[in-house]
Amino acid sequence: MKSIVGVSDMKISGNNEEVLITYSLGSCIGVVVYDPKVRVGGMLHYMLPESSLDKDKAAKNPYMFADTGIPALFKSTYTLGAQKNRMRVVVVGGAQILDQKGFFNIGKRNHMALRKIFFKNGVLVDHEDVGGNVNRTIRIEIGTGDIYMKTSGRTEERI
Repeated sequence: MKSIVGVSDMKISGNNEEVLITYSLGSCIGVVVYDPKVRVGGMLHYMLPESSLDKDKAAKNPYMFADTGIPALFKSTYTLGAQKNRMRVVVVGGAQILDQKGFFNIGKRNHMALRKIFFKNGVLVDHEDVGGNVNRTIRIEIGTGDIYMKTSGRTEERI
């Protein structure tokens, strides 16, 4: 069963038959977490670094922002038995797609917000593919914990 994680969305699962996937990560960032002991995983696709940019939107949809979405992702997986110290963490996206001259630097700002949150909380990243000017798609198979990434112009690879 495939579940699509849309833009400003998050999904978690402990169902061994489920596959979580998010498409077209440009300046957005996709965060995948997986605890192999309990076979629980989750995926977040956030758009912007800080909820202070729009408190009303953050209240309606915390998954839109790094500083509200990332804690929600981890806390939600904990409710299914996952533990931070066992988590595999994969981060992709943060590209500069529509902003070729770097005026807004949304991709970089999204990545820096994530790094700051992870540093403060002692989270280590197992694999990271960020920056550049390409779109990425990422998926995780909950039953195996296998994570795959597809970059524009390339074949899908297991990471």
